[in-house]
Amino acid sequence: MPVLALPVYFLDRGLSSVALASDVEDNHIDRPWLSHRVNLPNYITLTRVAAIPLLIWILCTPRFSSEQTGEREVLASAVFILASITDGIDGYLARKRGQITTMGMLLDPLADKLLIAAAFITLVQFNPALVPAWMAVVIIGREFLVSGLRTIAASEGFTIQASELGKFKMLVQIISVVAVILARRWHEWPVFGAYFFPVYWIAWVAIWFMVLLSLVSALDYFVAFWARIDHKSEKRRRRAFVLARRRKRDVQAV
Repeated sequence: MPVLALPVYFLDRGLSSVALASDVEDNHIDRPWLSHRVNLPNYITLTRVAAIPLLIWILCTPRFSSEQTGEREVLASAVFILASITDGIDGYLARKRGQITTMGMLLDPLADKLLIAAAFITLVQFNPALVPAWMAVVIIGREFLVSGLRTIAASEGFTIQASELGKFKMLVQIISVVAVILARRWHEWPVFGAYFFPVYWIAWVAIWFMVLLSLVSALDYFVAFWARIDHKSEKRRRRAFVLARRRKRDVQAV
């Protein structure tokens, strides 16, 4: 390359670099989701999704089949508890940091339902004495019902807020899943002297209470949904009736 052409060459390269940098900045200004699509609360939600195959593997793998120390049960319980705790952490951080995004609103309830569905489906195989298949169907069916009602409500322009009963149900779910996992290895834990911790009976009561709570909370969501949808239908009927009366009056006036 001739010596005189070098300044022109590097000048052109510098202008192209500036142009490229400008294009990137413009893209980030026009499309901020390029750099902020996945934030910290969303990453925490994704860890809950990633914990699902790990939980299934721990409960189903033959690697722990010869273990008599309860290593499988303790490890699975720890994974499920940690995954469940992230449900509160990601929501808290999203509100505190002002990072409530469409992706987070989609992932958060989806991750919850996938975790619960995976846990109860696996427990049908892991501890069928405490979790028969029909119980898993009732509990998972409730999750699908609530999701369907919320989808319909969103299409109608209103939302169904999570009730206190629904939040309490999540706590009972954690207790019941962990208790059922531990009850496969221990029926009771000695505490002090003649006293013991009845793991099996706590699991039995928790899982039956979970089924009852699922049915009651599903009914609670359905009643709230029906009241809102019925109110909107009544408003539509009244609006249609008023418009029909106006048209009829206009026609008569003509």
